[in-house]
Amino acid sequence: MELEELYRRDLSLLVALQVLIEERSVTQAAKRLHLSQSATSRILSRLRTMLGDPLFTRVGSSLLPTNFALNCQQRLQAPIAELSQLLTPRQFDPAQCRQTFCIAVTDFGSQSLMPTILERLYSQAPGLNLEVTPVQHQELKDQLGSKGVDLAICRSPGESAPLKSKELGQVGVRAVMAPDHPLANQPLTLSNYQQYPQAVVAISDGVKALLDDAMTSLPERRTLLRSSSLCHALVLLKHQPLLLTLPSGMAEQAAANHNLVVKPLPFSLPRIDYHLFWHSRTDLDPAQQWLRDEITSATAAILNGKLA
Repeated sequence: MELEELYRRDLSLLVALQVLIEERSVTQAAKRLHLSQSATSRILSRLRTMLGDPLFTRVGSSLLPTNFALNCQQRLQAPIAELSQLLTPRQFDPAQCRQTFCIAVTDFGSQSLMPTILERLYSQAPGLNLEVTPVQHQELKDQLGSKGVDLAICRSPGESAPLKSKELGQVGVRAVMAPDHPLANQPLTLSNYQQYPQAVVAISDGVKALLDDAMTSLPERRTLLRSSSLCHALVLLKHQPLLLTLPSGMAEQAAANHNLVVKPLPFSLPRIDYHLFWHSRTDLDPAQQWLRDEITSATAAILNGKLA
């Protein structure tokens, strides 16, 4: 039978048939179906017409199913059970999760956010699988649409429909130095900031461009290193009185892990808004909702420039 013909049949009658066979009584079946006895009798009549079989014969006060009805019952058990499961409100148990999720992140997200995100996710869902891939800002809709990426953590690419989004926080920029640096115990001013060699960890969201734009009118600084890797810059701190410029959040983490000093920059710099993006196709999925909530909670402290 073609789907179009199947669509024209009232398949809910088959559920009523299951109930009638189980109860062997129109009266009891009517109670389970929350119908009147006469309405249930009409359903039985429609079933007989649709299936071309009497389905039941009356034996005393009970209905005795025909062989055809019993065969229908056996064949309907599996599909009705599957439909019942399909229509049951979906719940998600992280502890039982075995799904694979793909998250796209920037350089900053990979180095600063993902360690905290991973710790939070796997503490609750040790059986999940994660794939982490670079964000492609110009192809974000395709990444989240047809390329299998579930979530992206990045700045806004502009017009993003049909993507959904949630603001996670803002990324600023901080100066980091060794505890024995000459400026470690005094305020950082524009004058003394420019006296010392620099290193910039330039994330893909544009820290380098922000710094260059903010200081175009100032004398040129001596920049020893520009890199997307924090490890490269940390090596130089051992050999130079270096001022390391890092995105906030990454700066606080580096300070905590390597005994460094963090100071605000002595000039204004635009902040970068970070968002969580996902496709509308996954908006109502319970597992995806859990994943989004956990990432939001995990990144809140970092994107406010603090450590939890």
